[in-house]
Amino acid sequence: MTYVVTEACIKCKYMDCIEVCPVDCFYEGENMLVIHPDECIDCGVCEPECPPKAIVPDSDPQAANWLQLNTEYSVKWPNITRKGTPPPDAEEWKDAQDKYSQFFSPKPGKGE
Repeated sequence: MTYVVTEACIKCKYMDCIEVCPVDCFYEGENMLVIHPDECIDCGVCEPECPPKAIVPDSDPQAANWLQLNTEYSVKWPNITRKGTPPPDAEEWKDAQDKYSQFFSPKPGKGE
C-alpha cells in the first residue's frame, strides 16, 4: 500500500504533510504535490496533517484515478523536503470541487 495525493490538493498545496514525512517522498508541481509510490513507506503520518484531506491510502476508492498521476509526476517534478508557503488563497480553494479539469498544471514547482 502507498498513499496518494488527490484533487483536493490542487490550488491549496498547504505542505503540512512534507514536514512529517520520514522518507521525503513528496514532489512539487506548480499547484499541487504528489507522492512517489515507490518511496512511500506507508506510515500514514502525512494523511492527518493535510487540511483539505487530499491524502488517502491507495486502497481508498478515490485513489484509483490518482495513483497513476502521482506515479507519473513524481519522476518529473522536483523533490520537496521542507514546508513552503501555501498559496495566499489556499483556504478559498480548500473545499472546491472539480479542480483537476479546470486547474491542474503539469508544470513543476520551484522545488527547494
